[in-house]
Amino acid sequence: MPRPRAVVIGSGIGGLTAAVALHQSGWQVTVLERAESLEPVGAGIALAPNAQRALDVIGLGDDIRELAAWQGDGGMRNPGGRWLSRTNSSAAAERFGGPLVLVHRATLIDRIASRLPAHAVRTGSPAQLADPGVTGGRPARVTTPDGEIEADLVIGADGISSGVRRALFPDHPGPAYSGFTTWRVVVPAPDRPFEPHETWGAGTLWGTQPLKDGRIYAYAAAVAPAGARAADDEKSELLRRFGGWHDPVPGIIAAAEPGQVLRNDVHHLIDPLPSFHRGRTALIGDAAHAMAPTLGQGGNQAIEDGIVLAHHAAPGGDLGAGLAAYTAQRLPRTMGIVRKAAKIARLMSLTSTPAVVVRDSLISAVSRLGPGLVLRTFDGIADWRPPQRTYAAGAQDIRDVHDGQPAQRQGRPL
Repeated sequence: MPRPRAVVIGSGIGGLTAAVALHQSGWQVTVLERAESLEPVGAGIALAPNAQRALDVIGLGDDIRELAAWQGDGGMRNPGGRWLSRTNSSAAAERFGGPLVLVHRATLIDRIASRLPAHAVRTGSPAQLADPGVTGGRPARVTTPDGEIEADLVIGADGISSGVRRALFPDHPGPAYSGFTTWRVVVPAPDRPFEPHETWGAGTLWGTQPLKDGRIYAYAAAVAPAGARAADDEKSELLRRFGGWHDPVPGIIAAAEPGQVLRNDVHHLIDPLPSFHRGRTALIGDAAHAMAPTLGQGGNQAIEDGIVLAHHAAPGGDLGAGLAAYTAQRLPRTMGIVRKAAKIARLMSLTSTPAVVVRDSLISAVSRLGPGLVLRTFDGIADWRPPQRTYAAGAQDIRDVHDGQPAQRQGRPL
C-alpha cells in the first residue's frame, strides 16, 4: 500500500519538526519553501524543557543539547545594572525536568532538516492552498510554479502572514500589532565575563545570552509605532536607545555590524482562530498562534505542534478525528500562552516613571520571596510532556519511551 502524502508549506522550525515526525510515522513528506535556501535569520532561540522533550520524540533532543549552551544563573536588571531578581538554573531544571538551552536557529534548522530524506525539501518553491480537501473525501490541493500537488494532508507552517490561514479562515482579523518592535544580533563574546541577563527599562528591554560557540545572542525591544525604522541604520538606533545602559550592553552594540542588526515589529494572533484545522489541512506555529516573544515560547510551541500533529495523524487512522484531537489539544494551550505573553509584554511596555518604579519594586519583592514564585510563571508551560508516540516500534532514530514519556539518557534529566 502506498504511503499517504503530506505537504508542508513553510520550512521553519515547526514545519520541519512536523515533517520529520510525519516521515518517521510513515508519511511521504514534501516541504515547500518560498525562499531559495533554508538559511534562517541570524539569531538564537531558547529551548525550554517542553520543546526539548518534543525533540526527544524524533531523536533530536540529545543532539541539540550537545550543541547548545545550557543557561546558567543570571537574572533581571534595570538599565543602571541593579539586579531586580536572580534566577537559579538548578531550581528551574529541577522544577521543569531539565535546563533551558540556547542554540543558533541555523543550527536547529540544519539538524531537524537532516532527518528528512534527500529532496524532501524544495526551496524556491512558493505554494498556495487551492483546496483544503475533505477528510474521507477529496484530497487537498496545493499549487506551485511547477504545477499542482494533491495531498492527503497539508500543513500550513507559513508564518505569521500565513496564506494558508487566510484561505482556511478568510473572516478572521489576522495578526495585530503588539505595540513594540524588536532587534536581534549575534556578535563575538566580550572580553570580560558576564552573567546572562534581561534588563527592563521604561518601555524597553535588552537581553544578553551566550551561545556555545563563544558568540553572544542579544535581543532588544522597545515601544514604537508600527512600521517605524531608523533614519540611518539600526545599529545607530540601538546606540541611541541602549548605549548608556550597563555593561556589557554598549560593548555588544559596538561589536555589531550595522547590516547584521535585525529589526522586526511584533505582531500576535491575540484573537483565537475558530480551529487549527479545516478539511485535510492543519495550521502550526505562527500561522496558528503567533505570540509576543516575552515568554520565549514561540518556537517551542511550534515544535510541540509538529509532534502532537504527527501523533494524531497516524497513517491509516481516522484523519478527521485526528485533526479534531490536534485542535482540541493545541488551541487552548497555545492561546493561553499567547495571552500570558501579551500580559508580560504590557508590563515591559510601561513607560511612565511611577509605573516603572512600582513594576520594578514588585519584581524585586517577588524575587526575594524565593525562586519558586518567579518560576511559577512557567508552570504548565515548561513542564509539558508529549503524548505517547504512535511511531513504528524499532525505528533507529526514535528514543525509547516508558509510559508514554521519553526515557532519560546519558544521565541527564529531561
